[in-house]
Amino acid sequence: ESMPQILQKTVNIYQDKTAFTNFNTELSFNDLDRLSRNFAAFLQNQLGVKKGDRIALMCPNTLPFIVAMWGIIRVGAVQVNVNPLYTPRELKHQLNDADVDTIIIFAGSTAVLADIIEETAVKHIVVTKLDDLVNKGLPDSGIDNRLSVTKLFANCLKEGEKLDFQAPSLSHADLIFLQYTGGTTGLSKGAMLSHGNIIANILQFQEIMKKSLRPGNEIVITAIPLYHIFALTVNAMSFMSVGACNVLITNPRDMAGFVNTWSSLKVTAITGVNTLFNGLLHTPGFADIDFSSLHCSLGGGAPVQQAVSDKWKAVTGMRIDEGYGLSETAPVLTLNLGIGDEYIPGIGIPVPSTDISLRDEQGQVVAVGEAGELCAKGPQVMLGYWNNPEATAEVMTADGYFKTGDIAELDERGFFHIVDRKKDMILVSGFNVYPNEIEAEIASMNGILECACIGVEDDTTGEAVKVYAVKTDPAITEEEVIAYCRARLAGYKVPKQVVFIDEIPKSSVGKILRRELRK
Repeated sequence: ESMPQILQKTVNIYQDKTAFTNFNTELSFNDLDRLSRNFAAFLQNQLGVKKGDRIALMCPNTLPFIVAMWGIIRVGAVQVNVNPLYTPRELKHQLNDADVDTIIIFAGSTAVLADIIEETAVKHIVVTKLDDLVNKGLPDSGIDNRLSVTKLFANCLKEGEKLDFQAPSLSHADLIFLQYTGGTTGLSKGAMLSHGNIIANILQFQEIMKKSLRPGNEIVITAIPLYHIFALTVNAMSFMSVGACNVLITNPRDMAGFVNTWSSLKVTAITGVNTLFNGLLHTPGFADIDFSSLHCSLGGGAPVQQAVSDKWKAVTGMRIDEGYGLSETAPVLTLNLGIGDEYIPGIGIPVPSTDISLRDEQGQVVAVGEAGELCAKGPQVMLGYWNNPEATAEVMTADGYFKTGDIAELDERGFFHIVDRKKDMILVSGFNVYPNEIEAEIASMNGILECACIGVEDDTTGEAVKVYAVKTDPAITEEEVIAYCRARLAGYKVPKQVVFIDEIPKSSVGKILRRELRK
């Protein structure tokens, strides 16, 4: 009926086995049960958190993220996942849109919160530190001194230990996450994911992976940020539910440290985006790791390039199995496990209880081999967008399918292939970047008349943002535009290239034609 029941069942089976590890510190299933109960008690008694309240969690991959998450879930609140690298503008929108009054935030992100806190309804701030639950004397950023009313996460756990906890009644229909995803308006929307959505995706994952999963014996690398729906559901929920040990990588950009961590473990599984796999392959020492225990490499978040999968197989002995999904689908819709040892490109077949329908512009189902918009129906599809019925109506068909905006084909074997994106979304290291948001920011810059942005191939990030701009001030430089964006947008949204042109191509009604820029 609810995710706390999944947790309890898992704890009962695996007890003192290691559930999560970070900075060489292990957290057992029993530890997770105890600590998350204490945090839930603190939230309930000290902050007055009730079922349905939204709580923001803005942390990197650390043990406090996991404990805080389960505390939030157990108290019946709705977790709002926030990227700890967000700019003040992005954070303010998300906190206000979700009507958040409590935030659990990493110390290193507190300056961003301090910039905008007066423009939000936030009353309670709980700060986590890198050394929380690790106790190895790890250095940490200080808490911004503009935030006068803060509580330390470690102290909250101690307070909660002495308090009673009354578990609320939860069911499939209750919300568990607001997962924010970019929108064509430039403002992100909160996909409402329920306990039922996440439970369904866990069971779907267990079923389609049942031949390869080894309950109680998996060690999975979790390098994708946990605020991203891929790692959240697949690693922290699905792998955990079969007793896996999640190895949390706090800073995957430190590839040398990443390789060092891996080399000391008998890793059995890894999830990642194409650029992560590619980065590891180009890191000294990676090829020297003993991969004899590795039996599962899952790629998602962005297309897995066959060249990367081929090289991964040459080094590790196995290919990368590609999956497909979205924030709105909790996320997994399809998975490509291939057929035996044969590599078949594409996103594979639907997970159980999931129907994929490819449709044309008129909503009619296309023939096998023809391209159409990928539409999906299943128990993992979101309840809708938070406080946005208009946006929800736009993405749902009359017969209840979610329109993904991706164009796909179905081959004669029943395997799906993404061939294009209906939207102009750009995928940078697996993260969605929406041109309208960037264009809106640059349009507010003095000396810029108008601009348009597209995605271009990039060896490091898969795709990168390229901006074409028309300037009214001849002195403006490419570097100034990039610096302007860096102050207002998360790093992965900042343009890598800015090209000045005389005129932006438009249609007869004035709509910017990005396809002309791509040519």
